[in-house]
Amino acid sequence: MKPTYNTKMGKESGGHASRRALGGAVLFLLFVLSVPFQPVYAQSSSGSQVYLAGSENSALNRRMITLLREALGSTVNIRSFSSGQTSQDKTTPVITLGPEAFTRVRQENRDVPILALLVDQSFISGYAGRSEGSVSGILYNPPLIRQAVAGKEILPHATRVAMLARPETVELYESLVDELPAYGLRARVFVVSSDNDLIPTLIHALNYGDFILAAPDSGIYNPRTIKHILLTAYRRNRIVIGPSQAYVKAGSLASTYTPLTEIAKLAANYIEQYRRDGQFPPPAYPDVFRIELNDQVARSLNIPLPDRQEIINSISERLAGSEEASDE
Repeated sequence: MKPTYNTKMGKESGGHASRRALGGAVLFLLFVLSVPFQPVYAQSSSGSQVYLAGSENSALNRRMITLLREALGSTVNIRSFSSGQTSQDKTTPVITLGPEAFTRVRQENRDVPILALLVDQSFISGYAGRSEGSVSGILYNPPLIRQAVAGKEILPHATRVAMLARPETVELYESLVDELPAYGLRARVFVVSSDNDLIPTLIHALNYGDFILAAPDSGIYNPRTIKHILLTAYRRNRIVIGPSQAYVKAGSLASTYTPLTEIAKLAANYIEQYRRDGQFPPPAYPDVFRIELNDQVARSLNIPLPDRQEIINSISERLAGSEEASDE
């Protein structure tokens, strides 16, 4: 007898199998979709990329991105930092542009490694000290000793330097006062107790010093006060050195500054060292610097200006010579 088959049951069994297979595929797809999404950059090694938290100046951000890409090379990918980034990736270094960007990243996660650019020493030193190796910076505002030596190069006969400070910013100059005798200069800090005391105190400072050395103290040197300070100085045939390149355009005679290209190069070195050792070097100034001079102011005060590169070379030699002497 030939065996008989129930074709209806066979079809139904095949239908159940198809539905079970489809159901399994749906369940697998749902499982895949339920797994939290991990962006590719979060899975990359911290050595192959960095994040960049920019400033409010979009043109500056674009310029620094271009310079950093050139300095870091094609092996390092730069990605824009966004809010919440440190909750996804706590190990990749973040490069910040300016104090506000640094503060934003630091407040989000105190453990994320940060390399701060376009900040001064007074801002970053405390953070770097408390988070040694994981927080560092490439210092932007020119060191005061370099500014003072620039003044000496422009006025070789100068022996005394006057400085203005508010009570809370006197410490900006303390170490400088001790350093200057090695360069043939003496210094005195004149304290401005209130806004009304600014010009009277400045006049006392001008009577003492051969030039005014200005620190990046916005309480004294700002767009509201700089015109009065410069006019008062020039009426007494005195010059102002610093506090920055921008103020030379406003009427200061000179200021050293660091080109952005050099900041990017040193930043690349710091990132490379972090990739290699897991730590940043301490905050530092780039070795290479430039000087901005106001030729019109120099002519009005009958001050002959040496060639810019000659001034830079002389400053570098003086600073290097003093460092070698101190090492001995």
